[in-house]
Amino acid sequence: MNSWPMLDRFLETDPRDVGCEQAMEILHVYVDLTLQGEAPEERYPGMLAHLRACGPCAEDFEGLLNAVSHNDFT
Repeated sequence: MNSWPMLDRFLETDPRDVGCEQAMEILHVYVDLTLQGEAPEERYPGMLAHLRACGPCAEDFEGLLNAVSHNDFT
């Protein structure tokens, strides 16, 4: 099995990708918009591009989303 297509996908970078630093700066906003039923990917397309490309940031998004949506703070 040739892994070139997989490697090519891994190496491709979406020019809209905001990178980890900017993603972490707006992660909470992206989560809030998601929970409000908004379409955060329309407002922050670079964030969506980054979450698709960066596993660790996508995990942070999922973790924060789960923590906030299932909180016992009230």
